Parts: sequence; C-alpha cells; structure tokens
Amino acid sequence: MAIEHGTREVERAILIGLASDSRHKREHVESLEELRRLAHTAGAVVLAERVQVRPRPDPAFFVGRGLVKELKAQLAELAGNCVMFDDPLSPAQQRNLEEELDAKVIDRPLLILDIFASGARSAAARMQVELAQLEYTLPRLTGAWLHFSRQYGGIGAKGPGETQLETDRRQVRDRIDHLKKKLKKLGVQRATQRQARSDLFKIALVGYTNAGKSTLFNALTKADIETADRLFTTLDSTTRAMSAGYPSRVVFSDTVGFINKLPHQLVESFKSTLEEVALADLLLHVADCSDPKMQEHIEQTREVLAEIGAESVPYLIVYNKLDANPDFTAPSDNSATAFVVSAMKSRGLAALKAELVIRAGRTRST
Repeated sequence: MAIEHGTREVERAILIGLASDSRHKREHVESLEELRRLAHTAGAVVLAERVQVRPRPDPAFFVGRGLVKELKAQLAELAGNCVMFDDPLSPAQQRNLEEELDAKVIDRPLLILDIFASGARSAAARMQVELAQLEYTLPRLTGAWLHFSRQYGGIGAKGPGETQLETDRRQVRDRIDHLKKKLKKLGVQRATQRQARSDLFKIALVGYTNAGKSTLFNALTKADIETADRLFTTLDSTTRAMSAGYPSRVVFSDTVGFINKLPHQLVESFKSTLEEVALADLLLHVADCSDPKMQEHIEQTREVLAEIGAESVPYLIVYNKLDANPDFTAPSDNSATAFVVSAMKSRGLAALKAELVIRAGRTRST
C-alpha cells in the first residue's frame, strides 16, 4: 500500500549498487549507505538494498537481466514503487528499466538534483538548479521515455524545472539558453562584488556535505546560518565581512557541500558560486573527524576543488566534530596546517582564529 505524504505518493525504494568484482563490493555497500541518507533527505522510504557484482554494466539495463526480474518480484512483495541506482544511468537504461519494472527509476544524479531543488532558497540557487535539471532532462525528452510522461510528482519533480518536463527539446534549449544568459549576468555582478572586496582577506569554507561548515561559519562570524544533521543544508553561498579582532577586514564565505559522484550538471551550473572558492585567499577545508570515511571524503573534496580550479589555493584543514570523537588526533602526515575543533561546543576555535589573524596580517604586510 502506498504511503501518502502531503499531496503526493512517497517513494518506497529499493537501492541498487554495481561492483566490478567482489573485492570492490564492500566499497559499494558503503556507498549505498550514503545513497540511503540521500534517499531519506529526499523523503523516500528505503525498503531494501542490493549490490550486484558483474565486470561491466549491462548496456540495456545497467544490471543483469536476472536481477531485473528479481527486482520486479521484490517490488511487488514489498509494495515498492521505485528503484534508486547509486550510479548514473543512460537515458536508454532508465527507459528500459521503467518499462520492465513498471516503477519509477531514479539514478544518483537525479536524486541529488531533487535535493538541491528542495533546498534552493535564493533566486540564483533556483536558477542554477533549474539549469542543471534541464540539462539532465534534455537527452531524456523522447516519446518513448516514460519517466516524465507519467510523472506523478515526488523525487525528480521539484523546483522550477518541473514545468519544463513536458515541453519539446526546442523549448527546453531556449530555456537553458535563457538561464545561462541570466547566470552569466549574475556572474558579472558577482565579479563586481568581488572586485569591491579585493583589498579584503577572503576565507572560504569547503568540505564534504554535513561536515559542519555552517556551524563553524556561525561560530567564527557569530552569524545565524541554518544548520542541521542532514545532507546539503547549505546551497546558497553566504558571505560575511568581519573587522573586529583581525588586522584587516576578513570576508568569510560558506559554500555548498561536496559529495561523491556530484552530478557534473550541478558543478557547471554552480560555477559562478564556486568561483568564491577558487578566488579565495585561504580555504578552510572542514572534515568530520567522527566519520569513518573521513579520509575518503577529504580526497573527494580535493577532487572537486581541482575540478573548479581551486587546487592551488592555500588551505588549512579543520577536523570538526571533536565532541562526537573526543579521542581524535590529527594525522601527522598531513601537509597542511591542521586544527581539531568542535564548532558546536566552541572547542579549539581560539587556536584556529589566532592562525587566521596571522594569515590576514601577512596579507596586509605584503
């Protein structure tokens, strides 16, 4: 029996991962744990999780045809209406799976896009998310693809982009061009604002989603940015200028969190926002020291920083959430200056702020 949530049917989902061999199966099981959190953030109910081992994805169904049959039976048994894949699917794979399973099929990029659509607050963020949604949708606008033709709401149908899902390719392309022009204009405005702050010391907070960047931002700036124990609480880049306690004015910027397999459409559409990171004088790379996959998340954040041209920006690594892991000590082999803090409990912040004062003073003297 379907669960009603407000005016729409809630997705009751089976999660699917694919491992190339048995040695990598554990990695995919762990990745499915993150997919489960994404699904919960989007409002879905997770019924079961499956990881299939096969050397390469099936061209037609991504997973093997045998598993497709098993999934159809499992959906019927558990009253499921959705299957979520931990990897991107091609339009053909998505179409074939929906026809075979008679259920909604969502891949990881679409799930993340949906969460971004739910969290976008400012006009800029809504435009950026809509652009990413439309670029994801464009290759899927075929008469045979049932995912959108029988769309009944829920995950994948939020945000301004939903009104474009039934239009033809030309209308979608026109809308994409329109949004790109508006975002380009917005980028020029951002560049003008950055130019006005060129004499200030610019600090950007970066890190994996849910590492506690916004909590640290609030603690360092006495701001009141929303924080929550969920993925992607922050989408809109927030900037705050500080003068008291620093040798020169300092600008802090809180940024959207990164995540493994971040859809390339989002990276592209958020580039004007992420330029705040690439043009910063110093990055605070925030990591959750209570997370068992902390080191992997640090590496994934560095990969995104390289993708947006910010790999050469000086940075400090801030191991946050000491309150959740009081015995943690910073690894000794890290090349960056490291601080261990609890932004929530205001522990270790004095040493971090002292380092920021020194860094800002160096910039003033040069």
